[in-house]
Order: sequence, then C-alpha cells, then structure tokens
Amino acid sequence: MPEVVTFGECMLRLSPPDFQRLEQASQLNITVGGSELNVAAGVARLGLSSAWISRLPENPLGRMVRNKAREMGVDTSHLLWTKDDRLGLYFVEYGASPRASSVLYDRGMSAIANIQPGEVRWRAVFEGCRLFHVSGITPALSDSAAAVTAEAITAAKAAGALVSYDLNYRAKLWSQEKACQIQTPFMNDVDILITTEEDTERVFGITGQDYRQVAKKLADQFKIDVVAITLRGTPSVWRNTWSALAYSNGTFYDDVTYEIEVVDRVGSGDTFSAGFLFGFLTQDIGRGVKVGNAFAALKHSSWGDFNWTTLEETEALIKGAGLRIVR
Repeated sequence: MPEVVTFGECMLRLSPPDFQRLEQASQLNITVGGSELNVAAGVARLGLSSAWISRLPENPLGRMVRNKAREMGVDTSHLLWTKDDRLGLYFVEYGASPRASSVLYDRGMSAIANIQPGEVRWRAVFEGCRLFHVSGITPALSDSAAAVTAEAITAAKAAGALVSYDLNYRAKLWSQEKACQIQTPFMNDVDILITTEEDTERVFGITGQDYRQVAKKLADQFKIDVVAITLRGTPSVWRNTWSALAYSNGTFYDDVTYEIEVVDRVGSGDTFSAGFLFGFLTQDIGRGVKVGNAFAALKHSSWGDFNWTTLEETEALIKGAGLRIVR
C-alpha cells in the first residue's frame, strides 16, 4: 500500500471565467477538487506514493474524479462506489479588490456524506502505510462521516501509522461549537497538526500574542508532537504574502516569507500539507517547512485545486530562483 493515505471528499468545481459573477455567467470552467485528494495529489507529484479513500457515485462524474486522481498518480484502488448518491459541487467566484473571492457549496447528501462505519476495509488500506492524513472538512460533512473519521484515525494508529490532521475549519459546514466537540477527541491520536491562527481560535478558542505562542499552546494542550501553522497576508485579493512555521519539542522552525501574485489560491493550504509531509517523511521537520512553504507559494501561480509544480521547481525556489524567463 502507498506510504501516505488520505480520506475525504472530492467535488466537481465550477468557476465563471473572466471574473464574472455566477449570476451573469453563461459558461463555467470545470475541474475537480477536495482537500484530502489535493494532499494526495501533491504528495504524489513530489515523489512519494499516495492513496485516496472516498465514496463516489457510480456515474460519469464519479469516474471523472477517479480519473483525475489517477492522472495525478494517486492510488484509487480502495474507493467505495454507490449507485444511490450524488457528487458534491462547489462554485468558485473570483473577486478583485475590494471584492473578495467566494465559494458556494452544493454538497448536501453527497456520496461521502452518507458513508457509514464499517464500509472501508481500513486494515487493508493501512497495510504498509507510514502516514494517514485527514482534515476537519471530512467530519463536518455529516455525523456518519465524523464517525468514519474517528474509525480511520483509530485504525491508522493501530497499524502503526502517523496521523496528520489539518484543522481546516469551514463555517459554511458546521458551527464552532460542534467543530470543537467532534474534533477535540481526535487530538489524542494526532501526531502532526496543521492549522492557521484563525482556525485555532475558532475551533479550540486558543489565542496568543503571536503564531509561535499559538503553536506552543496547541502542542502543550493536546500533547501533539508537531504543530505547523501557515501564515497568509492579504494586502489585496491578487497580491498576498505566504509563509509558515512549525513547533516541536521546544523548537521553532521558520522559513522565508514569499510575495506572491495569485492566479488561484484555492488548494494552497492543502499543497502546504503535501509539501510539509513530503519533507518531513523524507528528511525532517525543518525540511518539511521549507518544502511545504515553497510548494504552496508556487501553487498560487497555477489554476485549479491541484498543484502542477515539480519538485525541481520547488527546490529552485527554496534556493532563491529568480523571475527571469526560463529557457
């Protein structure tokens, strides 16, 4: 089985071209995207084997998602299929300052929202797995999805795999109170927590004077080995800054801050997770921060949820590659 396994939803993504509002659009660009598949695709893109677990409708849209996962080199052999449910949709409306970009979900009663405990053969899934990754989006989908998330985390630990968790709070999916109630028990088995300062406050009510203090409080309160926090500045919709840090066992790991021109920011946090996990599994925490930070910064330069950046390009940015044309 692949070294990294992820579990979560993938949806059809529809976006009006040319900064149009949904109300005025006459056509939509189509791709696929979902947090945990984005991570699996990024890990595979960088060079580690990965698998993605989900539940899809047995129709052309479900097959489209599977085919895109395969195109990115992701193992899909343990996907569940159903004839009764639908694929979730989401719409991305691109803004420009002072109007922010926005997301509209149409994912109710999706195939994975109806997943039930006992459906996934976790023992077979985690055979040979080094790390399991899931995000807070998955348990937000339904009570049964939350139960399967708990089941997966327990099975991963039983198989000897590390557990990586991205807090990834989505206010359109559940309340802060329920997010805290459901996810707090998960933290007992989490080895790597990836989050933002904002999500940490919303879900756990943890604040600090700066990001470092927040990371340390998280590690101390939940006894988590590694806490990574992504740092985004938004002076405008299409010009951002991006950086990250990690904390583990009394040590902070920092990296440079990148100034980025945004083509598409959706999926950038997942890309950081992928880069961090790749660097961590192939070397150490410091390497994870550098690879995750650069890989995510580069993701902003391409359209769609997936990151089409190569490891070579990531390494070049870490070493200070310039902006002159490459030829």
